[in-house]
Amino acid sequence: MAEIVVLGAGVIGLGTAMLLANDGHDVTVLERDPTPPASTAEEAWETWERRGVNQFRLPHYFLARYRSVIDVELPEVARSIERVGGLRHNPLLDAPEGFRGPERPDDAACEVLTGRRPVVELAVADAAVRARGVTVRRGAAVAALVSGPSSREGTPHVIGVRTESGEEVLGDLVVDMTGRRSPTPRWLEELGAKPPVEELEDSGFMYFGRHFRSDDGSLPFAFGGGIQHLGTISALTLPADNGTWGVAIVTSAKDKALLGLRDLDRWESVVRSLPLVAHWLDGTPLDERVVSMSKIEDRIRTFHDDDGPVATGIVSVGDAWACSNPSLGRGASMGMLHAVMLRDLLRDVGLDDPFELAAAFHRSTDAELRPWFAWTRATDRHRLSQVDAGVAGEAYEPHDEDFELEQSLTSAASKDPDLLRVMVRGALVLERPRDALSRLDLYDRVSELGGGWRDEPVAAPDRDELVRLASA
Repeated sequence: MAEIVVLGAGVIGLGTAMLLANDGHDVTVLERDPTPPASTAEEAWETWERRGVNQFRLPHYFLARYRSVIDVELPEVARSIERVGGLRHNPLLDAPEGFRGPERPDDAACEVLTGRRPVVELAVADAAVRARGVTVRRGAAVAALVSGPSSREGTPHVIGVRTESGEEVLGDLVVDMTGRRSPTPRWLEELGAKPPVEELEDSGFMYFGRHFRSDDGSLPFAFGGGIQHLGTISALTLPADNGTWGVAIVTSAKDKALLGLRDLDRWESVVRSLPLVAHWLDGTPLDERVVSMSKIEDRIRTFHDDDGPVATGIVSVGDAWACSNPSLGRGASMGMLHAVMLRDLLRDVGLDDPFELAAAFHRSTDAELRPWFAWTRATDRHRLSQVDAGVAGEAYEPHDEDFELEQSLTSAASKDPDLLRVMVRGALVLERPRDALSRLDLYDRVSELGGGWRDEPVAAPDRDELVRLASA
């Protein structure tokens, strides 16, 4: 079996390390942030600092695909999340039966296991410490890659990393899990590798969020999905662990009139004005201020060109490969799918031919994960353009079939239990809607029930009132 070096001890980095260790590999995880996890969920929330994760304190929601992977592949992680108070619930079955229809056998797949990001990461870290074959070193910042003899002329081969202290940590494979800010392109350039093929743009969104807790462990009733598009804003209402939940308002970063949402009173005024969301404020606040985040990149890097891999001995997984606007919450699910893919390729292809492993990893990633990323990015682009048009007082008419389908499906899902399941399963990264609609032959029903989506009322103040509330 192999010696593998994983860079990054986030939720997906540690999950990947455990997957690989369960196959008999010896895995060393290097994490830049020095602070170890706290011992309890509340200490993790109140004191744990993760400077390398800029969305650490914002609302999170771990989707059904993430839950399904850890239930099957890493049940010890699932048990650890439940021990610290992680929430198992089914957003489809939580809806009234009159809305969703009778329960069906495959509805159980929509179950999620979720919590606040520090709490879930604490649970995963605790499982990793107990895992045989995994060594986690915190405060070990990587400065460079170490190269060895190439397996293919002209293609650098990575045999390990050099830390900022000068130590070399060597392995048969380096797995980059350093997230959105991954320095891998710079490190590879220093080895003489060709640059990756990169598509990069600012997603253009800005987040303003807070967390709350109930006195009795109950959660607010969800009158809509976890994300609701409400004119020129979107609202996120995300249940979490131990009777807690997160609420966030998402705006266009260019919408200067709503920057007042950084102010706690203005933020609350806007949320209180949303009839389907206001009751999510009826709890004890866990944040003393509104936590905001902007400059969120949509980015995908392909470490492969027409000649093959630009380097061997290293692969990028999860957000280090591709990242997008986090409001759809797909990162953890896609990251664990990517990790399972890597584990399976190490079984099937092995490490004897590093060039073939890197090429096979690229092919599988492109075939299985790129479509999820492409759908997410297209949704982001349309939503941002829709918001910017609304700010300008204009209608957004892109004349795009995919946009029309997604808007119609969202409207039709409230009127048809079959289409509701198509939409929910897509949102939970279980099956892309186009695939489900084709399989079930439901396209005509989407047009029939959802084609009038433009005429439906928006459960939010008009633009002038929204600006007034954010400025008062």
